[in-house]
Amino acid sequence: MTTVIVAGAGLAGLVAARHLARLGLDVQMFEREDEVGGRVRTRRKDGFVLDRGFQVLFTAYPAARRELDYDDLDLRRFAPGAVLAHPGERSVLADPVRDPSTVFGSMANREVRLGDKLRTLRLRRKLARTPNSEIFSGEDEAIEEYLRERGFSDAFRENFAGPFYGGITLDRPLSTSKKVFEFTFKMLSTGDIAVPANGMGEIAEQLARKARVAGATIQVGDGVSAVEPNGDEVNVEVGGETLTADAAVVATDPKSARELSDVESIPTHALGCVTQYFSHAEPLDVGNRLLLNVGDDAPNEVVPLSSVAPEYAPDDRELLSATFLGTPDDSDAELAETVERTLREWYPERTFPDLERVHTDRIEFAQFAQPPGIFDRLPGNRTHEKSVYLAGEYTEASSLNAAMESGRKAALAVYGDLR
Repeated sequence: MTTVIVAGAGLAGLVAARHLARLGLDVQMFEREDEVGGRVRTRRKDGFVLDRGFQVLFTAYPAARRELDYDDLDLRRFAPGAVLAHPGERSVLADPVRDPSTVFGSMANREVRLGDKLRTLRLRRKLARTPNSEIFSGEDEAIEEYLRERGFSDAFRENFAGPFYGGITLDRPLSTSKKVFEFTFKMLSTGDIAVPANGMGEIAEQLARKARVAGATIQVGDGVSAVEPNGDEVNVEVGGETLTADAAVVATDPKSARELSDVESIPTHALGCVTQYFSHAEPLDVGNRLLLNVGDDAPNEVVPLSSVAPEYAPDDRELLSATFLGTPDDSDAELAETVERTLREWYPERTFPDLERVHTDRIEFAQFAQPPGIFDRLPGNRTHEKSVYLAGEYTEASSLNAAMESGRKAALAVYGDLR
């Protein structure tokens, strides 16, 4: 039987393993960590569900719709829009198309001008008719320039687009490719933002179950240390042992993937973030919407996670996450003080006496940078070695959708070549 070794059990690797096994190949997967998921993992602590940094699923993602069972994930959904927060002032900017009950409040919101709201509706209609393949082709420019050229005001860019898309791209100045903006804008216009009831790690667990059912074997705690092509085969070193296969799929993190595959075009310029989790007794008044920091990026956003997914916290506590962009040098305690001070400024009528820091995640590589032109430079799933393939978001874009799409394409490339 044709044998394929998959190095890395992140989303891309898991999807690749499942498709390869379903196509009748003997698939062996190795993961150096003690659990699957890569960056999409969840831990539990004192009754709280803590994802590895603030992560969400866009339910309109095409690859997610194809690969995942949403009913099994038991999704908990955010309300469309966000709360824009200043010291002493909070206002809702929602999506009146998807939530008609907010039409009057959103139209009256002073943070974003009426002209911007009308431009948003026109852009929504335009992108709804634009194929995803067309979005990622053609000329490119930064999001900030893209919005300015289309007449969006400084207020829109600073009060909404900066903090909201800063949370998505980890780039509040909006220097990321406009193709990322158009794709995510389309996804947000046609679907929901959601998290599984048991945490984002359940996405990886579901993919692992599907891969095993298809026939793949998954071994955690043993990582691939070398991938060496050998004629029509490939030698793979795992735990001091050399295994021989017909093909290897490198599905590790970008830095490791570059080292294993010797593909220099794999992007390794990292964007990081720090997410802190807090608990307190009295829920915020924003329901299941996130709070955007209009004033500055410290923190960029605060999210009432257990208001969205009650399973994330014990019944008598609310779980909040607060995310700082980049990798600040401040200590965990100093960042927590900043979060508490910000909440007090947003809610001067409250004191937050029982706010407790639960956990801090410092993630140095949360995404790879996606400046204008990046999509013309990304590698494909095939490498210069005919027995070595790539599966990772870095062949598509930096997103959960891209990771799963890359895994499927890698599997099809392997199967097509070996067949």
